[in-house]
Amino acid sequence: MSSYSIKDLEQLSGIKAHTLRIWEQRYSIITPKRTDTNIRTYDDQDLKLVLNISLLKDHGYKISEISKMSIEDMYREVVKISDRQQNYPDQIHALTLSMIDLDEERFEKIVSTNILQFGFENTMIHIIFPFLNRIGTLWVTGSVGPAQEHFISNLIRQKLIVAIDSQANKHRPEGKKYMLFLPEGELHEINLLFSNYVIRARYNKVIYLGQSLPFNELAFAYNLHKPDYLFTSITSVPSNHEVQPYVDQLVRAFPESHLLLTGYQVIGQDITIPDNATIINQIDDLIRIASI
Repeated sequence: MSSYSIKDLEQLSGIKAHTLRIWEQRYSIITPKRTDTNIRTYDDQDLKLVLNISLLKDHGYKISEISKMSIEDMYREVVKISDRQQNYPDQIHALTLSMIDLDEERFEKIVSTNILQFGFENTMIHIIFPFLNRIGTLWVTGSVGPAQEHFISNLIRQKLIVAIDSQANKHRPEGKKYMLFLPEGELHEINLLFSNYVIRARYNKVIYLGQSLPFNELAFAYNLHKPDYLFTSITSVPSNHEVQPYVDQLVRAFPESHLLLTGYQVIGQDITIPDNATIINQIDDLIRIASI
């Protein structure tokens, strides 16, 4: 069972820490545990309770009414809202709950329903990625455990692979050739997989090399295919001070291709970018390039 601070609850639910304290004191609606130094801590059940309260409040329920509900009544109302409403914040809340409970059936229902209504690409952009961003800090701090992280990541990865397979062999004769890879040691693949889908959906050809690719193997594949674009996402590897030398190495080694860069270690950093390279700050940048 995970342990959360009041700041973790604030980040996941959107309910301010000050408000959570008021609920505790005025309505006894949530009862945190206390450390030896009197710091509030919360468990998975507390987090689910706060997420459910947040959803009910967003749909017009007053906190005084919610405080009188049993846990079972609250859950029934939340399920009704989740099944009825199809707006992005509600679905992100529902995904968070499915992650906490490791509930694959609930995850599948949420994602499949949204794909039917909004389409795969919009579901990824407006629901899945905001959800991943919301819980990303908690993964780093350890508030969300490896089991929960792996559970969600693998389910999303499966959805991406199925969607990519649906775009196989659809490239147009005038489409561009993209080579996608992650630097050696880099394992955060979801961004790269979604980029694969986005590029293929615009009828371009993709050579997908995947995670943790040694530089010499990239050079081998490059010489074989001579792509128009090289695309990589740098999230954790190389580390901050090694990113510029790595980018410089790519530019020198592959001057005939245009280098597309994204990821935490690139976006918003002081990286010097030559003329044959572009930073992809948001998915719309990649959509624009892939649509040319």
